[in-house]
Amino acid sequence: MTLNAQYATDNLEICAESAYIAYSNMLDGLAKNRLDAKKPRKEGLTCTIDKFQGLDRENFATIAPFVDVVKVYGALPMLVSDESLRKKIEYYHGFDIKVSTGSTITEFAVVESSLERFAREAAKVGFDMVEIGESSIDLSIAQKKKITEAVKAAGLEYQWKVGKKDPRHQLGIDDTLKKIDEAVKLDSKKVVIEANEGYNVGIYDEKGLVKWSFVGAMTNEYPPSTFIFEAPLESQQSALMAEFGQRVNLAEVHPEAIASVESQRRGFLAKSAFGVSYIRKDPEGGPASKFIYYIIRTKHPVEQGELISLSHLPRRTVQAAVDDLKRQGLIIERSSLEDARKKVYQPVQSEWL
Repeated sequence: MTLNAQYATDNLEICAESAYIAYSNMLDGLAKNRLDAKKPRKEGLTCTIDKFQGLDRENFATIAPFVDVVKVYGALPMLVSDESLRKKIEYYHGFDIKVSTGSTITEFAVVESSLERFAREAAKVGFDMVEIGESSIDLSIAQKKKITEAVKAAGLEYQWKVGKKDPRHQLGIDDTLKKIDEAVKLDSKKVVIEANEGYNVGIYDEKGLVKWSFVGAMTNEYPPSTFIFEAPLESQQSALMAEFGQRVNLAEVHPEAIASVESQRRGFLAKSAFGVSYIRKDPEGGPASKFIYYIIRTKHPVEQGELISLSHLPRRTVQAAVDDLKRQGLIIERSSLEDARKKVYQPVQSEWL
């Protein structure tokens, strides 16, 4: 190793250590303890993407302790030299961050019958993990096993991604659950849930809002820790943390949003959290809002008809109270899994479900 290379390596280690020390000292006693504070974490993962955008290395050194995985976007690994790619991966490794391929390049390798070669080359340049998906292809369970074996043979970790990027060709909940089940049986470390740009794909509707009935069907079958939810929009990140707490695993977090995500994991509000999550335990407002909130916390999930029956309040008063509690970010409204025409309410959870 040359003297300049040694200096660069030592400098990275110093930056990473300094960032962690500052993080620990500044927040001691001021915020919630970070579960799984040391890497490699099993829960509360934050995964970001590298599109070969300009990187402010000094600022990244500060937020590096909050990042678990960097995914090199799309087909970019095929468009740059191995040496450039290797240097980029080594940079992230200097901060104890794993580096993954995206599912796009893996699907391309499968279609071109070059998966084994791709896995070997990915390992050679330093990748830690391969993301595997079926956005533009459909694979049998036998094909999936073969792919998994090829990736493992190259000494790489793997994660299966479930979902389609194209908003016009989305999986229903039954097909989604089937593919999640296959991924779990293939021992995928986590199951990534596709979101693309965050609109009308996977667990998000055309406005980018979380489809809680969809999420509820998934988490009824598997623990939330099974999933890494792609959440490109900060409002989506806030909503998922409000529901599942700091242990939720998030991907497609833009580098500029990493500090915001970590702040919310530690109990601080970010701009995107207003109207989505709220750290106050007790509601503000009139007696009706407080009474309805008490009922929802005591008996949930609960339908509006039950709220009217239990509270003996007029429907209009109950509806106003529900709207007020939603604005305060204290309750979540979902479609009933038993009857999609009905809405049910439950409090935002502060603990991991």
